[in-house]
This record gives sequence, structure tokens and C-alpha cells, in this order.
Amino acid sequence: MTLSIYNTLTRRQEQFTTVEPGKVKMYYCGVTVYDYCHLGHARACIVWDVVRRYLQFIGYNVRYIQNFTDIDDKILKRAREENSSMEAVAERYIQAYFEDMSRLGIKEADEYPRATHTMNGIQRLIHDLEHKGFAYPSDGDVYYAVQSFAEYGKLSGRKLADMQAGASERVNVEDAEYQKKRYPFDFALWKAAKPGEPAWESPWGKGRPGWHIECSAMVRDRLGDTIDIHAGGADLIFPHHENEIAQSEAVTGKPLANYWLHNGMVKVDGEKMSKSLGNFITIRQLLDRGVDPMAVRLFVMMAQYRKPIDFTDDAILAATNGWHTIKEGLLFGYQHSQKLGTGDWGLGTGNNLISNTYIERFKEAVNDDFNFPGGLAIIFELAKELIREGNIIVHQGKTETPANELLQKWQTLVILADVLGLTAQPETETPTPDGLSDIYIEELIQQRQTARKAKNFAESDRIRDELLTKGITLIDSKEGTHWHR
Repeated sequence: MTLSIYNTLTRRQEQFTTVEPGKVKMYYCGVTVYDYCHLGHARACIVWDVVRRYLQFIGYNVRYIQNFTDIDDKILKRAREENSSMEAVAERYIQAYFEDMSRLGIKEADEYPRATHTMNGIQRLIHDLEHKGFAYPSDGDVYYAVQSFAEYGKLSGRKLADMQAGASERVNVEDAEYQKKRYPFDFALWKAAKPGEPAWESPWGKGRPGWHIECSAMVRDRLGDTIDIHAGGADLIFPHHENEIAQSEAVTGKPLANYWLHNGMVKVDGEKMSKSLGNFITIRQLLDRGVDPMAVRLFVMMAQYRKPIDFTDDAILAATNGWHTIKEGLLFGYQHSQKLGTGDWGLGTGNNLISNTYIERFKEAVNDDFNFPGGLAIIFELAKELIREGNIIVHQGKTETPANELLQKWQTLVILADVLGLTAQPETETPTPDGLSDIYIEELIQQRQTARKAKNFAESDRIRDELLTKGITLIDSKEGTHWHR
């Protein structure tokens, strides 16, 4: 089956085709950099990281752009609280973002445009909207006239008449911004400068851009008029993504994106995450308390990406246990290749696209709207098969399964797990918590073998008992001595 994905715009699952054959232009609405990233950011960034990885895995050349909103009321508020500047606050949290994402194993985007670096494109887009009659200036501000765009509401399914009726009792007609507008739901493209705030020169006077116009300009500048995938959290469907469509398509007359993808929200113990409820968890808080980053990735991938997920202690424990299973399978080749003795157990580029039934089943599952839980089932199946074989090798010294078959299963597991960003490396050079590295254990076993050949059974027993006190069990057989922790 070919890839099909659920399109928020059309409210149905559609076969995926691209503007240019073999290429994907993908934009993800990134973070507003005024604080450390939280669990909601972790989920979104992991989901779109894996979507990008999967598209590359099935052969697409993906250009992936993720923006930073580095001018915003929240950033300015944080700067005032810290007696700092907008630039200093934004730069600090951009660097924190990269630190957190690196710990989660998230690949960097191809480019990270910033709103403050896109002023020419922003002003050009506003000028075009004004020239075409979709925007109007008002006392230093510039507003988008939503009634001028006939398709306004097509992404979210909202109708202006219904919105106006529902808001009639909530509108404050005395509000200064409301009085500047021709219609209550018109939104700001450009905001007049306020005392003490950063501002840029423009045809409408000094000021700064509105939030929605920033993304429209960055998409157009980096990827062109029409892209393949526009991604973000479900909370951005309205008004942010709705307004992006209105702005961009009014100017170009072309679809802004052919597929709109949205990830579900994160709850904590059944509640919406918020600082007021005391359940606001940042990525670094979670990882600093010892949760394995790979378990976090697995936790996110175990749920359908469009559905809400609930972060609980039990859920992260289940993900941690699941990761231990996958990790043991991933380490199989490193631990048992010498004992199996045949075949090239490396992971050179020549092996990266091996085709077998596991890979085909993985693709068949994930091609159904990025069904990563279905793909994980294949990964767990492979990991458990390799663990069983590993136990047989440890206890019997050999296995009846041909080494080349085990090699292919292990390589397949490593390749498929990497699509989800799940990776593990042996720690052969680093002592474990019991103080013994694998290399040191092998050296002691060799010393024991030498002692036994010399009929120094007291020394042989001493080495065996020493290892046993450290949790290392030796198994002697006619094929030799094997061990496990």
C-alpha cells in the first residue's frame, strides 16, 4: 500500500502525492522562545521528526523547515521581568531548545528561520495583501479583512456568522484595538510601535509584525508558494493556521499547503498541562530526573499521532520497560557476533535498504496515516525474537538458527528502530554500575580458563565466585564458557 495521510483541510485520509516527484517540502510551526520547552513541545517535535525520517526512509528527498517566533508579547514580558532584552531572552531559549532536542535524539531541521530575520518578506506580503484589497491600515496598525477572503474558515470548519453570534456578548466595544477594526474578527498583520518595545521601520510607521503573518512569510521565503506538508499542534488549527491560509492564498491564488497535519495534545494525569495546576513539566526536568530519552520517544510513538496522550507515571514506566526490550534486541549483534562467528555484522550503507518481509510489513503499517504504533509492533516482534536467540546462545553456547538469518533480523531491527529515532550502542569500554565492563569480564574468564588448564581449581573457583558476587553468572559447556549479567 502507498502512503496515505489524514488531511485536516479535507477531513479525510488521502493518498500522498507531492508537488515535485520524489521531493517533499515540509514546514513545522516551531516554538515561541520565551521559556524552556515542555512535554507538549516534546511530542510535537518527536512526531514531526519521525514523519520526516519515515519520508526519507521510503525514498523522498525532504526539505524540512522549522521556524522560531522570536518577537512576541510573551518574550517581551519575560524580558521586562528579567530586566533584559527581547534578543537576549530569545537567544537563551533558542539555545536551550537545541540542547533539549539533542537529548531527545531529534535531527536538526534543514533551516530555522526567525521572524526577526524575515522582516523584508513580512512587509512585502503585507504590502501585497493591502494592494489586493485584503488588508487595511488603521492608526499605525494593519489588519487583515477576513470577510474579503471567501474561504475563511475552511481549515477549522468555522463560519464567520456563527463566530460573530457566539462572540456578541464577549466583545468589548471600548477596547482600543477593537475600535481600530472594521470587523471584530479582523486580525493584526502589523502592530504600531509601543514605548520601550522593539520596532522596525515600515510603510505604515514603526512597529512589529503580528504572529500569523510571520509564518506565511517564512514559508513563502524558504519553500515557495505551495508546499506539501504544513505541520503543527492541533491547538494551532484556529486561528493560526486558518489565518496563514487566508494571508498566503489571498496573495498567491494557490494552495499554501496540500496536506495539513496536526498532532494531538498532551495531558498530565488526565489534566491539561498548565503552570497554575502545578503539572507543567519541561523536557529537561523530565530527563534530569532519570527518564531515558529513548523511553520518551517510545512513549510518544506508542500513540496514534493525532490522538491526545496522557502522561502518567505508569505510562512512562511502560514505555521504559518497552525500551529495555527494544534496546536488548538492538544490542544483540554487538553482544553475540563473535560467538556466531560468520557474516559481516556491521551496518554499512549497503545494508541500509535491505528488503524483507519485516520491512514490507513495517511500511504497510506506517503507510496508513503514519501508524507508528503498528510499525512498533514489528520492531517489538524482531527484538523479542533476537532476545530469545540471545538467551539460547548464552545458555547453550550456540543456536540452530543460521547466523546469516540472525544477521539480517538484527540489521532490520536496527534500521527500522532508527526510523523512529530509537538507537542503542554497546557500552563495552565503560564500566557498568557493578564496576565491570564486558571487556574486563572476558579477561577474567580467560584467566579462569588458564587456571583450569593448569589444574589450579582454587583460582578458577575464586574468579567464578568473584564474578558471581558482581551479578555475573558463568555457564560452562563443551563449546566453552558463556556469561550473562
